[in-house]
Amino acid sequence: MASASGSSVRVRFCPSPTGNPHVGLVRTALFNWAFAKHHGGTLVFRIEDTDAARDSEESYNQLLDSMRWLGFDWDEGPEVGGPHAPYRQSQRMDIYKDVARKLLDGGHAYHCYCSQEELDTRREAARAAGRPSGYDGHCRELTAAQVEEYKAQGREPIVRFRMPDEPITFTDLVRGEITYLPENVPDYGIVRANGAPLYTLVNPVDDALMEITHVLRGEDLLSSTPRQIALYKALIELGVAKEIPAFGHLPYVMGEGNKKLSKRDPQSSLNLYRERGFLPEGLLNYLSLLGWSLSADQDVFSIDEMVAAFDVTDVNPNPARFDLKKCEAINADHIRMLDVKDFAERCRPWLQAPHAPWAPEAFDETKWQAVAPHAQTRLKVLSEITDNVDFLFLPEPVFDEASWNKAMKEGSDALLRTARENLEAADWTSAESLKEAVLAAGEAHGLKLGKAQAPVRVAVTGRTVGLPLFESLEVLGKEKSLARIDAALARLAG
Repeated sequence: MASASGSSVRVRFCPSPTGNPHVGLVRTALFNWAFAKHHGGTLVFRIEDTDAARDSEESYNQLLDSMRWLGFDWDEGPEVGGPHAPYRQSQRMDIYKDVARKLLDGGHAYHCYCSQEELDTRREAARAAGRPSGYDGHCRELTAAQVEEYKAQGREPIVRFRMPDEPITFTDLVRGEITYLPENVPDYGIVRANGAPLYTLVNPVDDALMEITHVLRGEDLLSSTPRQIALYKALIELGVAKEIPAFGHLPYVMGEGNKKLSKRDPQSSLNLYRERGFLPEGLLNYLSLLGWSLSADQDVFSIDEMVAAFDVTDVNPNPARFDLKKCEAINADHIRMLDVKDFAERCRPWLQAPHAPWAPEAFDETKWQAVAPHAQTRLKVLSEITDNVDFLFLPEPVFDEASWNKAMKEGSDALLRTARENLEAADWTSAESLKEAVLAAGEAHGLKLGKAQAPVRVAVTGRTVGLPLFESLEVLGKEKSLARIDAALARLAG
């Protein structure tokens, strides 16, 4: 099998365009991309779109957009081209038909006329007798007379690959040596009765023709590997393939309750993370930890650091649990690592329609630039910026009732009146001066700063938590800030 040596490494990422990309799929793409980059090799991006009932052009375009957003560049594939084009399976049907014919002519495959009912009956009997219930080879050695009889009955055959009657052993890059016994890997279908090729044929044929050296994919495909290795040997004999690739099967990504994270789980959708404002680098950093680590004591690192260190043989074969809170924490670290100008620009989509609740003309760029450094230290995801700065651009704060009730305790009106008097006389070009004003108000009422500033914060911003209060007051300005304190006092009086 192939080995990882220099630029000879060729890996592939070959999703089906069916719905929103899954974070497990992204993890697979990441490991293939990083492996190719680490070895100075080639990443082939291939689209497996032979399932007309499930595939869609919308999902195809979404896949390409997702790859670009994540920062994955590919060396061959859609929009890039390459020596093995086309890179969409729906455009390669003639190739699969030709290979299937060669397999039949070479005796590596045969026509199977068994009906589904007959297959089910024989499988049930095998299970009842305690035997393996896979295909029993019924059509392996049909006579010409039997074939004619089936044809006379109007039966349309599928094409089955003829598995060797010997164990198949291979060394998985993640799991070590694995052996499959022949009774556990029966002959399998590669072409439907209507002539449509199955995944079991098209995937390894494309890997062979595109000279893929390493197949890094999910653990759920492990059981198909002995089939593919046997098919590769046949393809090598027929001159279609040059070598058998090395295989590495990546661990399951687990969700709640020790169950595999499925497409139906809300937290599995890549679009969810884009919409919430995860950074690509933050999300990829976390996904890389689902089965791999840079070091025992470092969870946060750049993509470049990952590429420099990544080797698939270091991947842990045990299932990896997806932890949304840890994912958010790592994303927060990456937000803080951004240059402040970059951070301000990345927040832009959440400062505009349809995310922003204020009128477009109410947005003030100077105010935004003034608070951006303070906001950067507080966000877990970029979408949180909208609630953090809405008090600056809305005519009135949006009061969270729970926050109001929590902050406005007995005596809050007296505190606010004192704070207003002190703020009226303060220097509004200095956040420190505004802090001293509120601190003095708190001391006058026997309160420490934390307790004293809570009613002021809610009066001005509508919330108990958010950006640093005194810097916020400075940016909002004296007139608006005092007017909001007056409005809060009127509400308390009412």
